[in-house]
Amino acid sequence: MTIQRAATLRRRLNRQQQGFTLLEVLISMFVLTVGLVSMLGVFATAMAATQTAQQDMIAKQLAQQAMETIYTARETANITWDQIQNVGGAGSPGIFRTGLQSIKQVGTDGIMDTINDGASLPQSMTLPGPDGIVGTSDDVTMGLNNYQRSIAIANTPSADLRSVTITVQYTTPRSKFPKTYVLSGFISQYR
Repeated sequence: MTIQRAATLRRRLNRQQQGFTLLEVLISMFVLTVGLVSMLGVFATAMAATQTAQQDMIAKQLAQQAMETIYTARETANITWDQIQNVGGAGSPGIFRTGLQSIKQVGTDGIMDTINDGASLPQSMTLPGPDGIVGTSDDVTMGLNNYQRSIAIANTPSADLRSVTITVQYTTPRSKFPKTYVLSGFISQYR
């Protein structure tokens, strides 16, 4: 009986060490394929987000640029406190245009999106070329035709404080609908 037990034990060990069955290999290949296809989907989503990141950054910069222009105009006394308003009815002292406007070069007053910018050329932006350095011969000039900006200035209960809301609306190659970036802040009559 001891010899029979040893032979049975040897057969069991041999069966356990035979390797994978065809079914086990097919199941593992299926699981691996599902995992790889999922990774490809994540990769495609990441690529799309990377492609729109540049447009998102430009929108943010356009909003900040407009806000800084308003603050600078107040600081340098280029305009009066009464002029820091949207254009209203007849006789309104406000100089900022209402509604979404195309991004144009700054007019003679040096302030963005004012009534002075009407005949200005569309604004463009210089981006670094393949070498990654701005100011070299391989730089790329990009028009800002797909961007629009709105500056909304509203009075607050305090006569010395106004709310400023800058909205930049733009389209990206991947989006069906326009994207919007909003920057809000306050400006005081005092420096």
